[in-house]
Amino acid sequence: MDARPERIAVPLAVDLDGTLIATDLLWESLFLLIRKQPLCIFLLPFWLWQGRAHLKCQIAERIDFDPAALPYRQEFLDLLREEHRAGRRIVLATAAARRLAESIAAHLGLFDTVVCTDPGCNMAAKTKRQALATLFGDGGFDYAGNGQADLPVFDAAHRVIVVAPDRHAARWHRRNGGDLILAPKATLRTFARMMRVHQWVKNTLIFVPMILAHQYFNVELIIACLLAFLSFSMAASAIYILNDFFDLALDRRHPTKRNRPFASGMLSIPFGLGVIAGLLAASAATALLLPPLFGAVLLFYLVATTAYSIFVKRMLLLDVLMLAGLYTVRLLAGWAATGIEVSFWLLAFSIFFFLSLALVKRYVELRSTALPEGERIAGRGYRKEDQEILAQAGMASAFSSALVLALYIQSGSVPQLYNYPWLLWPLGPIVLYLTMRIWILARRGELHDDPIVFIISDWRSQLFMALGAVLLFGAGL
Repeated sequence: MDARPERIAVPLAVDLDGTLIATDLLWESLFLLIRKQPLCIFLLPFWLWQGRAHLKCQIAERIDFDPAALPYRQEFLDLLREEHRAGRRIVLATAAARRLAESIAAHLGLFDTVVCTDPGCNMAAKTKRQALATLFGDGGFDYAGNGQADLPVFDAAHRVIVVAPDRHAARWHRRNGGDLILAPKATLRTFARMMRVHQWVKNTLIFVPMILAHQYFNVELIIACLLAFLSFSMAASAIYILNDFFDLALDRRHPTKRNRPFASGMLSIPFGLGVIAGLLAASAATALLLPPLFGAVLLFYLVATTAYSIFVKRMLLLDVLMLAGLYTVRLLAGWAATGIEVSFWLLAFSIFFFLSLALVKRYVELRSTALPEGERIAGRGYRKEDQEILAQAGMASAFSSALVLALYIQSGSVPQLYNYPWLLWPLGPIVLYLTMRIWILARRGELHDDPIVFIISDWRSQLFMALGAVLLFGAGL
């Protein structure tokens, strides 16, 4: 006998966080709020003191929320649409605040009723079970959930659908059975993408002061640079994860960034927060093995990058200037770790060179985004008509970096450091080749990635960088 008519007669209650969507709205809302109104972070303890429900509602009232951008679990959503077409009554039963829950329900158009959190009533766990039992009676509804907070509701449901279960829900399912919908598993590549391991190449700038001082074989300095590199890389990964939390909504509108681990819902925000804490602890422990000055530079980097993630990245021109400055901070970290002074020439070259790369990154974002005239790119301070001035400034910065390098090569300090200073002259054209090629590809629409990532993955750039390294080493023999 077909059990479908009998099943359709039983209402289906659906959890939201982790079940219908592959994320947690409270955490997402919190980072949206901090990004929009950073000072509200000081109000959070007072809201929480009045109860979790009050906290959720206060946050929900202060954020701009787009339900279309959420990472819905497509397989489960298709099932709900099929049940809806068959005439089944479907209820959204969630601990999310009413403003958010009703917005999602209106967007999907699948739910007959919304049971959610209101001020003074946090619709979770036993409270949700009681609310559903009041509506339908114990055993009078089916329920779809995913986590520990759903276990009391599982016990009161007629039939259970376990979606992307955590370990508590998985254990319940093994004991009691029911339908099961699994989510894709995170892989080692997922965690590498979360930590942006490929971006660690930027932190090799820490080795530059040691290399320019010709201390290639000084074991003590090499160890210091390796420790500094590890400490900086772990700190940088922590900030990359934090930045992802602030950019969730923006990333989901981007053609490639929407596949990032947190934007796609592959990894949860609480998991990411735990990773941040672990990375920062490991970074601090490693920094303790180095001079205190390195710890001060690292702390400055963390404060500056956090400020960049929260608000500076939305400021016209200040964002690219700060990006260029953060590259230069890595050179200062190398100085702090080794005690080898960083010259004015190196700092000036770094500012102009990396400003050019920061500007090309913004140029590519503008070029690849369909925007009407006068409208700013999401999360940035730039408009479509800014492309030309960004390109001009970026190419001017590239030529300025080559000019600084040429003036340095001609300065009186070079003969004191290099036996064959004439070997350094090709470095200027090499720098121009690297930067101008990037700009030409960007203007052709053929550059689709971070310019640093492009340089380390492009064989022509690698060839010229290798040639530059050989010339630099040969000049100092």
